[in-house]
Parts: sequence; C-alpha cells; structure tokens
Amino acid sequence: MKGFDPATSFGENVAATYDDVLRGDEDDTVAFLEGLAGEGAALELAIGTGRIGLPLAARAVQVDGIEISQPMVDRLRAKPGGNEISVTIGDFADVAVSGSFRLIFVVFNTFFNLLHQNDQVRCFENVAAHLDDDGAFVIEAFVPSFLYRLRDDQYVDAETIEVDEVRLDVGRHDPVAQLLDESHVSLTNAGVRVTPIVARYAWPSELDLMARIAGLQLQERWAGWNNEPFTSASERHVSVYGKSRL
Repeated sequence: MKGFDPATSFGENVAATYDDVLRGDEDDTVAFLEGLAGEGAALELAIGTGRIGLPLAARAVQVDGIEISQPMVDRLRAKPGGNEISVTIGDFADVAVSGSFRLIFVVFNTFFNLLHQNDQVRCFENVAAHLDDDGAFVIEAFVPSFLYRLRDDQYVDAETIEVDEVRLDVGRHDPVAQLLDESHVSLTNAGVRVTPIVARYAWPSELDLMARIAGLQLQERWAGWNNEPFTSASERHVSVYGKSRL
C-alpha cells in the first residue's frame, strides 16, 4: 500500500476507537493464556490498549508488553491497572526487553503486521532468546485460505450497517508477496474515516518452519481458545510453540 507506515498506522485516531468493537472472545483468550503462564511472567507483543494484557494481569500474572504506538500505550495507561504494566516502546520483532518469560504471546493476527518474512523469522528468534526452557510462545492468526477464493484478488465486505454508520472492509490481495492491503472504512453523517492496515500473512506450515529455524517446536494447535480441533476447514489457529515437544 503506497505511503503506508507501520510505525504510524496505529496513531491517535485508531487508538481512540480501538476498543469500540470487541470480538467477544476476550475472556476465553485470557483464560487460555493464564493456563500457560502459570506462576511465571508473560510478555505480550503489540500489547496495544491492554485489551488482553490488563485482564491477564488482573489474574495475578505479571505482564510486560511491547508496543510501537505511543497513543495506544497512552490509552492503556488511562485504564485501571495500566500504570502497573511495564511497556517497551518499539518494534516487537526485536523483543527489546530484558529477562525471560514463561509465556510470550501475540494475538488478533498482529504477528502479520511484520511485513517481511525476515522480520517474522527474526521475531521467532528473539522470542526464543527470551523464552523460559519450559515456556510457551502463542500466536493467534487467521488461516489465509479464503484469500485464494477471491475474484480478482480483491473484496469489499459490509461489516456493519446501522442507521447512523456503515462500516466496510476493503481489501486487495497479492498472492506472490503474501500481502493483504486492507482498509476499514467508516461512513457516517460526520464524514468518512479510513483505517489502513497491511499484513504479510503466513500459512501455519510456514510459521512452523520459522519456529524450527529459531529452535522452537509446535506443541499444540487449536482452531480457537477453547481447544477446538484444528481442521482443514478452520479459519484461524491458536498455535503454541516451545523449546521442546510436549
């Protein structure tokens, strides 16, 4: 996407509305992650406004975060408990923190915000360097099979149609570069708001290979946070990697 800058894509406008629409599975996400963290520390890559990190910390899990957007962190700080989470500002591919963690996780397709394969591999390698020997690295992401059924590698989807707002999801797919250029478009009487995002997606098998390069192995893969079986029809996956196979 011409002119797209990952460092500024989650600015003040996005941060202000980021929590307006929830997916509905946040409680299940937190419960799953709490089970893996146990009594150890957790690190969330791209912690954002703390949608997952804050409720996880409220369950007595020590949570640190990495986030590239200061406005998103400002929103986190304004919430109860937000000042108790240590957040490093920077690119989560670099995992620029000290110490090690029982749990490192990245959710909501955010791993795909790293737009080059080398960056994604580097993220795995740096995660491995900060992961406890019995720790877990969790990635939640979509399975990109639907992109290969698009007509002319593009789509327009009506996400919401309300009396006072229409929200559209507009996308264009590059299957060679494995890139998805996407914009969430909000149409209201007040005007038009466009929220662009670019994702470099990877198939689960490619993620598994990245893990092997970093010295990690796939331990579990589910279709959701409630341990739903992962099948060829699954639209997303929750993959758990570790330094040794369970």
